[in-house]
Amino acid sequence: MKKKIGVVLSGCGVYDGSEIHEAVFTLLAIDRNGAEAVCMAPDMEFAEVSHLTGEATGARRNVLVESARIARGKIRNIKEVQAGELDALIFPGGYGAAKNLCNFAEKGAEAAIHPEVARVLRETAAAGKPICAICIAPALIAATLGREYAPKVTIGNDAGTAAAIRATGSEHVECPVTEFIVDKTNKIVSTPAYMLAERISEAAEGIDKAVKAVIEMI
Repeated sequence: MKKKIGVVLSGCGVYDGSEIHEAVFTLLAIDRNGAEAVCMAPDMEFAEVSHLTGEATGARRNVLVESARIARGKIRNIKEVQAGELDALIFPGGYGAAKNLCNFAEKGAEAAIHPEVARVLRETAAAGKPICAICIAPALIAATLGREYAPKVTIGNDAGTAAAIRATGSEHVECPVTEFIVDKTNKIVSTPAYMLAERISEAAEGIDKAVKAVIEMI
């Protein structure tokens, strides 16, 4: 029976949702390692950002509907997912992880977490199942689990983000783009991806290694 890996998406596009390359590399690595991805996202609205100009458009979109683009329609509302169904949980990056799944982009260490995202993440941590966070997503892990678990995570080497992560009670560890770090106590894996990547292949290498490490932990 295939191991089931939850993949929490936050939209479709780096500026207001999931970073598409990171999400696709995650799904590819899960499949290549003989596991099955279970894509999910919250059913909520967000403010659209033009990926041509980087400016807000004034339009609203839906996280679940947009995430379905990446998942090719095979996606679930996160409120209907229980951690007991999954063997591990992975969060690709993109600003949606810090704007839609939580508001770390605005509030830093005092970020509020989407309640259903927090529930699944806390259930997974409590069950001792592996968790992986990519790019900026370790900030979501820190904001949710920092005070209780004091996890070790990386977003690469950005000083401001690292300081905000430390302020949650978590520990930030610097890491090269093509590598990953493991918090063995909490079974949390993280890799910098596009926090540092200057080429698509660099992001792919770190994500591939991180996902493989997660599946080997199960």
